[in-house]
Amino acid sequence: MQTGPVLILGEEAQRTSGRDAREMNVTAGRAVAEAVRTTLGPRGMDKMLVDSMGDVVVTNDGVTILTEMDIEHPAATMVVEAAETQEDETGDGTTTAVILAGDLLRRAEELLEQGVHPTTVARGYRQASREASRVLESAAHPVEESGLLVEIAQTAMTGKGAEAAKQALSEIVVQAVRAVRDDESDDIDLSNVTVETVVGGAISGSELVEGVVVDKQRVNDDMPWHVEDATIALVDTPIEVQETEADTAVSVTDPDQLQEFLDREEAQLREMVDRIVDSGANVVVCQKGIDDLAQHFLAQEGILAVRRAKQSDVNHLARATDGRVVSSLDDIDPDDLGHAGLVAERDVAGDTRIFVEGCDNPRSVTLLLRGGTEHVVEEVERAVHDSLGVVRVALLDGRVLPGGGAPETALALALREYADGVGGREQLAVEAFADAMEAIPRTLAENAGVSPVDGITELRSRHDAGEESAGMNAETGDVVDMLDAGVVEPLRVKTQAIQSATDVAELLLRIDDVISAGDLGGSEDEAGAPEMGGMGGMGGMGGMM
Repeated sequence: MQTGPVLILGEEAQRTSGRDAREMNVTAGRAVAEAVRTTLGPRGMDKMLVDSMGDVVVTNDGVTILTEMDIEHPAATMVVEAAETQEDETGDGTTTAVILAGDLLRRAEELLEQGVHPTTVARGYRQASREASRVLESAAHPVEESGLLVEIAQTAMTGKGAEAAKQALSEIVVQAVRAVRDDESDDIDLSNVTVETVVGGAISGSELVEGVVVDKQRVNDDMPWHVEDATIALVDTPIEVQETEADTAVSVTDPDQLQEFLDREEAQLREMVDRIVDSGANVVVCQKGIDDLAQHFLAQEGILAVRRAKQSDVNHLARATDGRVVSSLDDIDPDDLGHAGLVAERDVAGDTRIFVEGCDNPRSVTLLLRGGTEHVVEEVERAVHDSLGVVRVALLDGRVLPGGGAPETALALALREYADGVGGREQLAVEAFADAMEAIPRTLAENAGVSPVDGITELRSRHDAGEESAGMNAETGDVVDMLDAGVVEPLRVKTQAIQSATDVAELLLRIDDVISAGDLGGSEDEAGAPEMGGMGGMGGMGGMM
C-alpha cells in the first residue's frame, strides 16, 4: 500500500534536528559566555544595560547582566539558569560558571566535528567533573576566621564598584555575617542582614548598625527623638478603638450622650496606653495604626512610638532586641519587651529613619550603604551581596582555595594526568575538559591586558614545580602566591561553578532535536498560538549574536 507523507506537526511548526540543532544550541551558549567574559577579574569592564523605558543599570556582576538582558533563545536561557543557581548556592562565581560552560561547549563542538558522539563527550565531561571535585577537595585550605574571612570578602568585591572602599566594607560584612549566625543550629540566614542604601556621601561612610534601621519616623513631634536604655514593645495590633465588624449606626439625641460616647473612647485608649506604660516600655513599634489621641497619651508619658512598621522590620527587631511580638495589649508583659542601648530618630540624606542599635546580642543587623549616585549605590549593594554570600559559605564549610586562576590551573594539570587512565574516546572529552579549565586564567590575563600565552605558560611551569597556590595577579600580570596575596575564595564557589557548567554543557550536548511545542505551561498570544520564548527562527539572542 502506497501512502503520502504523514504530517504530525502544524504547517507553521518549526523543527531543527541533528547537527544543526546542536550547533544552534552550542552557539547560543557560547554567545552568553562571550557577553560576560570581559567582566571577569579586578580589571574586568562594566556593562550598561538600557531597557525600553530608558532605565539604566551599570554593573559587572555576571548574574545581574544575564538576568537583565533580553535573552530569547531557549538554549541561552539554560546557561542563565546555571548562573542563577550559582548565585543562589554561593552568592558569587556566576561569571566563572558561565565562562566555563561556554568553553566546555566550544571544545565539545571541536570533538563533535572529529566524529566523537555527543553522549561520549557528555560521559567524559561527567567523569572529569567528579575528578575535579575530588582534586579541589584535597587541595582546599581551612579557614582561619581571624584573617581569611576579610580577605574572602575583599576578593568577592574586587573589580566591582565597591573596590575603592573594600577594606572597610569587608570588615563590616564579616561582622554582619558573624552577628546573625545561629549558635544552636550553626546556620546563617542572610535574610537577617538588612541592606539599606543611601544616595549621598562616600562609599567609605557605609556603616554596620548592630540592630535595625526602620524607614519610619515618630508619630508625634512631642515624643522624644531619642531614648537611651530603650525597652521596646513590639505590637501587631492597632492602638485604636476597634470598629465593629458589621456596619452600625449610633443615634445620638442628647449632647451628653455624644460626650459620654467620646469619653468611653478616650477611656479605652487611655487604658491601652496605661498597659504599655505598666509594662515598662518606653518605645513602641506598631505594625498597625495608632489613634491620634493615643499618640497624645504616649507623648505625655515620654514614649517614642512608630506606627505601620513593616512586618519584616518588626520580625528583625524581635531578633535584634530579644523581644516578642505582642498580639494583644491585654497580654503585654515586661518579659515581652526588647532591649536596645539607643533608639533615635535621625536624618539620613534628607530621609528620616528610626535607628534601633546598641543591642546586646543582635541576631539581626543592618548594613547602611552610601554612594554618590544611585547607580554607584546599586553597584555597591550588589558587591556587598556577593561578599555576604561567600563569607557565609566560608563560615559554614570552613574551607577555601586560592584565587587568580590557581585552582583551575591545578585542575588542568591533574585532569590531563587523570585522562591517561581513562579508556576509550572519553579520554578525549576529559582532556577537553582540562583545557576548558584554563579559560579562567586565560580570561584574567586578557582582561588585564597581558599576554595569555605567557601567563598560562608561567602558571603551568610554577604548578609543575609544586606551587599549588600560584595564580595570576591581574593588576600586574605577574604570577604570585595567591594565599600570600590574600586572594582566596570558598571551596564551594569553585565546586558549584564547575558542577553548574558541566550540567548545562551536558544538557545542551544531549539535545538533537528542537521542536515547536504546544503550551508547556506558558501563556498564549492573542492568536491562540503558544509563545515559543523567541524560538522563531531559532537564532534570536536579543541582538547578542
